[in-house]
Amino acid sequence: MEQSGTTALLQGAVQDLASGVVSALRGGDHVIVSGAIGEDAPTANLVLPAVRVLGADLLLPRVLFRSQPDLAELAVFRKAVESFPVRADAAPAVRWSHWAMRRTLRRFEAAPDGAPGQDTAPDTDTDWLEGAGWQYLTHQLAVLAALAVPGEACAVTEVARSRPVDVARGFVRAVRRRDWQQAAGAGRWLSLLDGVPAELGLETGLDFVELMGGGDPRVALQIQAARVMRAAGAVA
Repeated sequence: MEQSGTTALLQGAVQDLASGVVSALRGGDHVIVSGAIGEDAPTANLVLPAVRVLGADLLLPRVLFRSQPDLAELAVFRKAVESFPVRADAAPAVRWSHWAMRRTLRRFEAAPDGAPGQDTAPDTDTDWLEGAGWQYLTHQLAVLAALAVPGEACAVTEVARSRPVDVARGFVRAVRRRDWQQAAGAGRWLSLLDGVPAELGLETGLDFVELMGGGDPRVALQIQAARVMRAAGAVA
């Protein structure tokens, strides 16, 4: 029961963070959830785990709008990166998610205006995606939606670029299965890819996913990210 309660609190903390990101993507303030590290609030010890779960998307508004995070925001993000190192036996998606956070941290620590800084190659590969079925590919890309950022190419991005039709099929399948998080993540990727079938009707699809799953801040985050990138004519 205690573990279940902690899990629920963590999920709530992640949702709070995601809501803040959505607000920022819509032009509002972006403030990390209250309960800073070291405070006595019941969820204070969940701040870092929640940041790690949300991953690089915590700073997505700063990336897309090229603004610098404040020092407290960046410090929490850095501490989350440092506090949860990747285990040697971690799944590829976990390693890539951690790499995305490190890449984002380097971006802001190296360039005050938020412009991309020098990047280094990830300590992982895409072997597990090469030749994967379109269902599995879409699932993995949705998990790694934080990598779908304009101008930030990586090996996972290259795999997605080479299979826009498969990602589109996965998007439709996720909608039919009412898997709104997967549909939203796939839609974010499709917003960056060339060669997406016009008959997919991506804009209408994004509207539908938002309508059906937008009550979940993590769904809303992906949809709003897709909209911001599409409005900017972003390319991966």
